[in-house]
Amino acid sequence: MEATTFDAIIIGAGQAGPPLAERMSQAGWRVAVIERSRVGGTCVNTGCIPTKAMVASAHAAWVVQHAQRWGVRVPPGAEVDLAAVLARKDRISGKSRQSVDQWLRGMRQVELIMGHAQFEDDHTVRVGERRLQAERIFLNVGGRPAQPGVEGLDQVPWLTNASIMQLDRLPRHLVVVGGSYIGLEFAQMFRRFGAEVTVVQRGAQLVPREDPDVAQALQQLLEGEGIAIRTGAECVRLAPARDEIAVDVNCNDGAPRLLGTHVLVATGRQPNTHDLGLDRAGVAVDARGYVQVNDQLQTNKPHIWALGDCNGRGAFTHTAWNDFEVLADNLFNGTQRSIKDRLVTYALYTDPPLARIGLSEQEVRKSGRPALIGTRPMTRVGRAVEKGEDAGFIKLIVDAETRALVSATLFGVDGDEAIQSLLDVMAARRPYTEILTGGVRIHPTVSELLPTVLQSLKPMPVEAPWAASPTPDRTPKQGS
Repeated sequence: MEATTFDAIIIGAGQAGPPLAERMSQAGWRVAVIERSRVGGTCVNTGCIPTKAMVASAHAAWVVQHAQRWGVRVPPGAEVDLAAVLARKDRISGKSRQSVDQWLRGMRQVELIMGHAQFEDDHTVRVGERRLQAERIFLNVGGRPAQPGVEGLDQVPWLTNASIMQLDRLPRHLVVVGGSYIGLEFAQMFRRFGAEVTVVQRGAQLVPREDPDVAQALQQLLEGEGIAIRTGAECVRLAPARDEIAVDVNCNDGAPRLLGTHVLVATGRQPNTHDLGLDRAGVAVDARGYVQVNDQLQTNKPHIWALGDCNGRGAFTHTAWNDFEVLADNLFNGTQRSIKDRLVTYALYTDPPLARIGLSEQEVRKSGRPALIGTRPMTRVGRAVEKGEDAGFIKLIVDAETRALVSATLFGVDGDEAIQSLLDVMAARRPYTEILTGGVRIHPTVSELLPTVLQSLKPMPVEAPWAASPTPDRTPKQGS
């Protein structure tokens, strides 16, 4: 069968694929975009957009449940309509997916091909009965849930981050296996909807990549809302138990077996590279299936690039978009941009959110660099107090010699927005002192307290505060 020739083939219509196709279209390239499922990728269909829509509904439910805190009386009988919550989520996600589809189909010289792409060689891809060839190929295939270390998955029904958003009724008792970002968002969400929720975490603390004081504050917040937390579950096994699901855990305390009506397995993600025929193209992957790339996103085949979740160099929508920006700049503007020095930046969308940039406090300590640290509880942030949402804290760390801001943690209301100004200073490699003299900040906001925290910097003590106290003073309890 004769192959159709393109200037470029993009496999996957997730976050990086459509804007890259548009940039190629503007340059006059003929482009094939191949998508096996739904355009928009994880973010649009099963990730950021639908989950944050549900987080918003859960926040509304929480406000109603605690309305007396704001002097508002709610008539008795108010309850969550899960079907309406899911319908709203589907409308928002569907509209976004439709917009991406129309965007792609409206691009000049870009053909959207629905189907499963597989390599025949390093320049040829087959989709069904069609053979496509191009001098340049770009992988943007995303990822899917992984279930490492969970026994008994073949014996019971269990949920992923995608299938849990299709439930037709509220779980009586949801057991969340995995105490990191995805698991905690769903745990709080469904607790606020009215379900009993238990989180089972294999390690000694929640969100293991975070500092202990952050993990402690998160656990305190969630337990304050009635979520049971089981850490230290080194062995997790699922088994049927009449009309429920038994979750066996190996913990230091508590019952050895939990019974739940539903189980969400949120123990990580893996790349969608297993069925692309990458071996026929000679593209190297690591032991976990991530496509190996250099700092310009090239694979070991210089004419093949990998962007987004499948390259293991970032697991967020914003890092996938930045992959597109770097690659497009290099291809069309002749630059030599790199992802090597990209700042670590992300948010966990519990309510309130946790926003992070740069190194953790533990990483700063391990580096041995002299550092200054400033903290402030959200109970001393006027905007948080006025809104009645004063859980959490701000923690900023500065290199004592270079004056560079190296770490920012905002766990509190509007923290995901307030932290952006710090990101700009860090990315521009400017000293933290410019935050102090850079202008007048609007009152009352969370952002206005960032200069105040920096004005209170002190030498970082040799011993971490959480080493001496399991509950630091700067992590106040969530009001009830």
